[in-house]
Amino acid sequence: MRRDELKQPLQKRSLAQRLWQRRPSPLAAAFAALFLSYAGGTIWLMRQPLPFAGEPQVSQLIPPLEKIESTKPYPEAMAANDAPAGKEDVGEPNPETGSTAPVINAAGQKITKLDKYVTIISNTRPTLVKAPVAAVSEDGPEGPLPKVASNGKKPSEIYGRSVSMNTLHSDAPKIVIVLGGMGLNEKLTQRAISELPGEITFAFAPYGNNLQAQVDKARDQGHEVLLQLPLEPVGYPATNPGPKTLLADADPAANQDSLYWHMSRFSGYAGVINYMGGRFLSVPTAIKPLLAELKRRGLNFMEDGSLPLSATDQAASGLNMPVRHGHGVIDQNPDAQSIVAALDALEEQAKNGEIVIGTGSGLEVTIDTLKDWARAAQDRGVEIVPATAAYKGKNG
Repeated sequence: MRRDELKQPLQKRSLAQRLWQRRPSPLAAAFAALFLSYAGGTIWLMRQPLPFAGEPQVSQLIPPLEKIESTKPYPEAMAANDAPAGKEDVGEPNPETGSTAPVINAAGQKITKLDKYVTIISNTRPTLVKAPVAAVSEDGPEGPLPKVASNGKKPSEIYGRSVSMNTLHSDAPKIVIVLGGMGLNEKLTQRAISELPGEITFAFAPYGNNLQAQVDKARDQGHEVLLQLPLEPVGYPATNPGPKTLLADADPAANQDSLYWHMSRFSGYAGVINYMGGRFLSVPTAIKPLLAELKRRGLNFMEDGSLPLSATDQAASGLNMPVRHGHGVIDQNPDAQSIVAALDALEEQAKNGEIVIGTGSGLEVTIDTLKDWARAAQDRGVEIVPATAAYKGKNG
């Protein structure tokens, strides 16, 4: 506190006394000292060589690189793409870009070489859902039976192979090819599975061995599957399709038991196609219970086109059950020239805009001929579609 100068005698003060009298208050001095300390510290920090100040630092031990093996299809596809010129799995290279036309190898992979550095490999055989699917299956007296799921989904939808709306509504000729008798000869069945396009549908007979394993292989390669159902032919029993054939004059309960036996032989089929049946399919009272049961279980029904007379449409009309008929048997004459002629006739008919259906058997000559024809037909713009496509779309 300053002294009251009026109470002091007059006298000349020294410089030290005058400076002391003008000294700042303790509060001001403390504030000045704090400010100077802060300013000095800031200047000091700015002058320190700390290039990573404020950045987080993490130390991590990097393990040695491991060799990663490619999946099985990739080396096969690359081998096909890098094969010498002239091999069937390699397209002709463009001399300017080094690219090749897309090709499909035996594994069902589409290989497009854009240039010498870039190759695109895509799978043209989509794997279908593993069967049986619990939602569309139930226990039957002989094994699992198909059923409609609680949400309304049908086995024909779950087990069918999807087709894009662009394909269904395109103007390209569309053909369904169904090969029957599959599963009876495992060697020929395996050839058909691996060599034919995945769009081709297989109808498995109920009498083969290891049926579920064979069906699984077919569906793994994208092939839609039907159950081939033995029906009473003209001339039965001299002409006999096999055990538990459905008979035109049998008691409906007996036919239902036989049907359940056939339906329990394997899972994964989207529909049913007849095997023989000239007598059975001419009797509406025999057909109607069969179609009603198939509809109740969410399955399609197809006739193979081998029968000149049929009452199937008449029996199906009152059930609101869609039925499709084959337009031709491609190997009625089992030689390569006749098969090609039958396939060409189907292609010509498909140009009118409808989805046409060709049926045949899994014979060696049929497989070999169909393999070459399908490749050339797809190059011409023909769309081979699965059997379920015939029940939907613009012309289904």
